Amino acid sequence: MKQLLDRDTWSEIFQSIRKNRLRTLLTMVGVFIGIYIYIGLSGASKGLDNGFEREFKDVARNSMFIWAQNTSKPYSGFKTGRRIQLKLSDADVLRKQVPEIMAIAPRNVRGIFGSSPGLIKRGTKSGNYSVFGDFPEFTKIATKKIYDGGRFINEDDIEQTRKVCVIGERTQKELYNKDEDPLGTYVNIDNVNFQVVGVHKFLGGGPLDNDSDIFIPFTTYQKLYNTGDFVAWFTVAAYDSVDVVQVEQDVKTVLRRIHDVHPEDEKAIGSFNLGEIFKRIFGFANGLTFLSLIVGIATILAGVIGIGNILLISVKERTKELGVRRAMGATPSEVRNQIVLEALVLTLLAGIVGIIAGAGTLALIGVFAEQAGGEFPYTNPTVPIPYVLGSMLLMVVLGILIGLVPAQRAVSIRPIDALREE
Repeated sequence: MKQLLDRDTWSEIFQSIRKNRLRTLLTMVGVFIGIYIYIGLSGASKGLDNGFEREFKDVARNSMFIWAQNTSKPYSGFKTGRRIQLKLSDADVLRKQVPEIMAIAPRNVRGIFGSSPGLIKRGTKSGNYSVFGDFPEFTKIATKKIYDGGRFINEDDIEQTRKVCVIGERTQKELYNKDEDPLGTYVNIDNVNFQVVGVHKFLGGGPLDNDSDIFIPFTTYQKLYNTGDFVAWFTVAAYDSVDVVQVEQDVKTVLRRIHDVHPEDEKAIGSFNLGEIFKRIFGFANGLTFLSLIVGIATILAGVIGIGNILLISVKERTKELGVRRAMGATPSEVRNQIVLEALVLTLLAGIVGIIAGAGTLALIGVFAEQAGGEFPYTNPTVPIPYVLGSMLLMVVLGILIGLVPAQRAVSIRPIDALREE
């Protein structure tokens, strides 16, 4: 510790570095590139994680969409090409037979899947918008942010078949004056008056939603459009601890059995598994982090070995100097510590510069991603502090270990032989 705080020790270290600046710089490049790659790839994977968390933060991660299609195989007396229709009662069967389901929301809609949108009027203003028939349980799967004072569809709305609706923020702008409060007012949906009970902010709550959607109670939708028990699709969320792919298969198996579909007919029931997409994305990000760790460590190790080789050359060049120090009373431990400190300083200096450069690059990428307007799911590409501290610790350990080789070479030099060196 005394030698570590000795001013002369540090003066000798920096004098040695300045003596061969180009060689020292080239030696440090390996460590710099290694830590730069590690920081860059780790930050990139984190930015990808953050981007998808932002895009789908209001959607249950283990969620999926299930809908009916045409059969592709004959079964139980039915011909190929039969159109399957999901029923409201299917939801109850799925809840009982697939216990891994956390929430299931039957949904109907006008305005997508080829259906005509609802005609919405208010006074002299009107427009065509998608109208959804929903249950309150839908908000357990895809959060709906309702502006202050409003609310989403509740159980009383369902039971009493209330003519209430939640409109989108763009719908509000198009049908209302700038400073007009829509809560409590009425809009006409396909010739039926509905009271506005909430205005929702678009949060990217799934591939079927946008900022002009209108939500009404599912039971009210049934009567308004005479759909009976027909369901367009189910939005399903599984518990976080279960295999979402297996849950998808179980749901399809139950629905095939309910609707007399061939057990091996993969086309009769369509699906989009958002949970599986999440799993693949985060698996890719984790793989990228692991790759950064392997490549970074390998490159840092190569750089540190280069530093060790340069110090061996340095020791050879300083043979007479080291002999004089030994003759003047320097102990082997003092000489060894001097060389190890040089290796440690070079390693840490290259590593710190690499960390700064990597962080700067990530910051620039983050700025460009934000300027892109969020079109690509990538944001805040930072490296967690433990990762940075871990890389610093690795460099300290490698710097000390690699410095022991030239240090031992320096200690092995006999003063009498060193003084004869020309």
